[in-house]
Amino acid sequence: QVQLVESGGGLVQAGGSLRLSCAASGGTFSRLAMGWFRQAPGKEREFVTAIIWGGGNTYYADSVKGRFTISRDNAKNTVYLQMNTLKHEDTAVYYCGASQRNAYNQNWYPDYWGQGTQVTVSS
Repeated sequence: QVQLVESGGGLVQAGGSLRLSCAASGGTFSRLAMGWFRQAPGKEREFVTAIIWGGGNTYYADSVKGRFTISRDNAKNTVYLQMNTLKHEDTAVYYCGASQRNAYNQNWYPDYWGQGTQVTVSS
């Protein structure tokens, strides 16, 4: 069983930056595809980004492409989401996800979830 713990959420002004972290345990991290989803109030959870096992390939939702960057440190069992030029519409609970199935496109869906971390962008 894989456990995921997110951190780094908070309140930021529009145009600002935040970095989220997700620490994984209970699995072979280097063999996990990792990603981030988000859920805004009254909306469905949506894909944000994913990164493959080795970290070479990444995938992004069009709404965050060019502003968000996913990365992973296999030595620390941690995946990061650097969020720049934040907009009010980025306000959501951000969830870290993991799967033993590799990611090949934006349709990737995890098998394991973290508890979520709130990101609020004030306009």
